[in-house]
Amino acid sequence: MTEGARTGSARAGRPTRSDRARPQVARAAAAMAAAARRGPGGQRPRRRPPGGSRRRALASSRRRLRIGVVMLVVVLLALAGRLTQLQGFNAATYARQAEKQRMQEITLPAVRGEITDRHGATLAQDVDARAVYANPSVIADPAAVAAKLSPLVGQPADTIEKRITRDRKLLFVYIARGLDPGVKAKVEKLDLKGVGVLDERRRVYPNDSVGAGVIGYTRFGDNDLLVGNGGIELAYDDVLRGRDGTRTLETDPAGREIPSAHSSEKAPVEGSDLRLTLDTDIQWEAQTAIADAVRENQAVAGTIVIMDPHTGDILAMADSPDFDPNNVGAANSDALGNRSTAFAFEPGSVEKVIPMAAALDSGLITATTPVTVPPSIRRGGSPIGDSETHGTLQLTAAGVLAHSSNIGTVLISEKVGAAGLEATMRDFGLGQPTGLGFPGESGGQLAPSTKWSASQAATVAYGQGMSVTALQMATVYATIANGGVRMTPRLVDAIGASGGAMVPTQRAPGVRVVSEQTARTLSDMLEQVITTNGTAPAAAVPGYRVAGKTGTANQIIPSCGCYFGPNGQSYVSSFIGYAPADNPRVVIAVVLDNPKAEHFGGLTAAPAFQKVMTFTLATLGVPPAGSAAPHLPLTQPGTAADGRTTDQTTAGGAGDGAVAPAGAAPADATGGQGTNPAAGGSPPSG
Repeated sequence: MTEGARTGSARAGRPTRSDRARPQVARAAAAMAAAARRGPGGQRPRRRPPGGSRRRALASSRRRLRIGVVMLVVVLLALAGRLTQLQGFNAATYARQAEKQRMQEITLPAVRGEITDRHGATLAQDVDARAVYANPSVIADPAAVAAKLSPLVGQPADTIEKRITRDRKLLFVYIARGLDPGVKAKVEKLDLKGVGVLDERRRVYPNDSVGAGVIGYTRFGDNDLLVGNGGIELAYDDVLRGRDGTRTLETDPAGREIPSAHSSEKAPVEGSDLRLTLDTDIQWEAQTAIADAVRENQAVAGTIVIMDPHTGDILAMADSPDFDPNNVGAANSDALGNRSTAFAFEPGSVEKVIPMAAALDSGLITATTPVTVPPSIRRGGSPIGDSETHGTLQLTAAGVLAHSSNIGTVLISEKVGAAGLEATMRDFGLGQPTGLGFPGESGGQLAPSTKWSASQAATVAYGQGMSVTALQMATVYATIANGGVRMTPRLVDAIGASGGAMVPTQRAPGVRVVSEQTARTLSDMLEQVITTNGTAPAAAVPGYRVAGKTGTANQIIPSCGCYFGPNGQSYVSSFIGYAPADNPRVVIAVVLDNPKAEHFGGLTAAPAFQKVMTFTLATLGVPPAGSAAPHLPLTQPGTAADGRTTDQTTAGGAGDGAVAPAGAAPADATGGQGTNPAAGGSPPSG
């Protein structure tokens, strides 16, 4: 058969010889492979371990695909569940959180109320200001930035650099605050990365230190808003602050406002204005006078209080040293506050009017009652004397006050008794704050009379062994000047209402302490102090009748708790009085803390009183006296003008509690022999 024929048969589907031989060849090959697997011994090899089968299964692409699909389904189910939780169950919660992240609330500070004096002159007000800040974390060259900002903010470059470099992780730090609004454009023109300007408010005191101790000052409080930090600013902070407003807006992640987004605003309500009882002109004169007195007498400090006795209105409260509320950071810490209300001291002889008032009001004495004053007395084992050595004096009650005799005052006080004296002192307002409501006001110290020792019962009569403030003592003399009726001191005359009108503050009703006749008699006695026979002729105001009293008290020295320290004694010198005595319009208290050049009140405080009283009477337009001053006998009949018998001699010099020899300048002191009744120089008990 030809090749072509075989080919044709194959095409026709008939098997050929080679086709028939192929199965045989395959079977032979399979048999040979099986024999090879059995090995030489004809044994079948062991089966592969199960792990090998699994590895072959995992290597299968179909197997991997099934596992991947299962895992994907699980993940998708988890995502679907989480989305269901977020959008189905917690959708509102997360929507609120997202909105909160976008929304920003900005506090809109209320304009702080203005403070004026009694005539409307501005004492404190709010003005627009700017604050420069930095983001230290993005400032590459702090020294260069500080050098450029220094002339604009008025601070040394190294100070600014220290603020920036103190903590480079900070995102915000103030460089300067309370700057003029014009600084904003200058800083922005520099285009400094990490430096910006904020709008803010600043408190301004146009008269600088005038009235600073009364007005107080402010600081930046919560949310960088101004809050009171002293004086009237603190006492009436809630009234002055008003109510802050808010602005709510949506911002992008960079903190920029989204223009088309929702925003809302609640406008702030301005604070109320305050009108004080102060008179700026009188306040300025008082501050000048007390500063001069402190300097001339080398005193540590001093204070002046000026009041209207009929209303309790305070026309001035001046301290030295003082401070500028525009720059509190540069102030001496001792100057901050108000000494008139916070500095408690042993008053000395200015307090002698109280036992005199108690005795007069009880009918135990009159102005002309004879009082025999021995050279010295002892109470509780302690000696009590006057500031100058003398023999036995034959004085009247008016003479005891005019010559400021400690011994005579004790003798009169003992007629009243300790309980009666304490009751009268408390009726005059001692031992408690005055009711002014001034921050940090002291009520002084006055122990119950049941706890007084025999020596303290004597020393309290002339102002030692208890303490007062200048305002308390000014109120005592204002009570006498007001016919025996005590008025509560006032500093705030009116508060602004919502409509802009000023509403007067309510006046507390007066409280009668002594009868009008007692007050009149005591006033006549106080006029004798200002004569040449008294201790304070330096307080006289030409053309006016003046009544008042000097005081020079020992102070307890803190280092030893005694009156006589290693460096000698420390004093408080004072003069308190009023004018015109026939129709009182003004009460003035002058107090000097530890004057060293001279310590008698008649020589230190009285001249300052005279200067300020003269100015105040002229400023208020008070006419001169309409009647002559009374002349009360200071000595008993048949004695010399100084109370001594004709054969009696005395040591030279004069002081509080001493009779001034003819031609000598009288002075005032509760010191000398009778100042410290306790042995060894320790302070009085109680």
